[in-house]
Amino acid sequence: MIRSLNTAATGMVVQQRNLDVIANNLANINTTAFKASRAEFQDLMYQTYRLAGADQGGGSAIPTSQQVGMGAKFVANASNFAVGGLQPTGDPLNVAINGNGFFPVTMGDGFVAYTRDGTFKVDSAGTLVTSDGFVVGGGITMPEGTMSVSIAASGTVSVLTADSAEPQVVGQITVATFPNPAGLERMGKNLYRPTSASGEATEVEPGTNGAGTLEQGFLEGSNVQMVDEMVRMILAQRAYEVNSKAIMTADDMLNTTNQIKR
Repeated sequence: MIRSLNTAATGMVVQQRNLDVIANNLANINTTAFKASRAEFQDLMYQTYRLAGADQGGGSAIPTSQQVGMGAKFVANASNFAVGGLQPTGDPLNVAINGNGFFPVTMGDGFVAYTRDGTFKVDSAGTLVTSDGFVVGGGITMPEGTMSVSIAASGTVSVLTADSAEPQVVGQITVATFPNPAGLERMGKNLYRPTSASGEATEVEPGTNGAGTLEQGFLEGSNVQMVDEMVRMILAQRAYEVNSKAIMTADDMLNTTNQIKR
């Protein structure tokens, strides 16, 4: 009886974690290039009372086992890296990756992180940076007097200045791919950190080696599907309720046992 209390409690805990993941998805439904997560669970260990196939004597064997499970646990977040809808902005410094890949950005301490958020800007030195001031790639600087910026699908950045009638190339935006993007660690601020599970980053020209091409004047939207999240939320709520009912039922049975002698 006590086991059922603990088992149902683990079910309530995992549904709390499930709802946490769902709530985070919904909170980021308008976050640029956000990738939805899905909670994954596993059953816990089992107590075995009788092994399947055990010899019963006389040449007979037990066809099935007797096992009682200990509940469930939260084991992982499965990230969905499907490309979100591309939304036109008209801003020449907004860039979306149409396909696989991440923009490498250099943080203040020199650490290289990765993002799919192409909301780029130009700082006071003319360097192409993210909204948080992190340098895009190895550093692309716009010359003084820049009148217009063109970013090709291959990542080539060209500018037209007041002193030149012809566009001049000022840099190249590369994208990074990983053997296992699901192994990336989320850092917040739309950034990802590589781990041993993700594998090493391979920086390539957009449109090559399986990397996506760039779309200037667009931003990638979140790939969260509201209807799917609402359905998962309802299922999590019902599962939480059912597990709480199991606890209440086990408590009622314990109460009945306590009152037998009365």
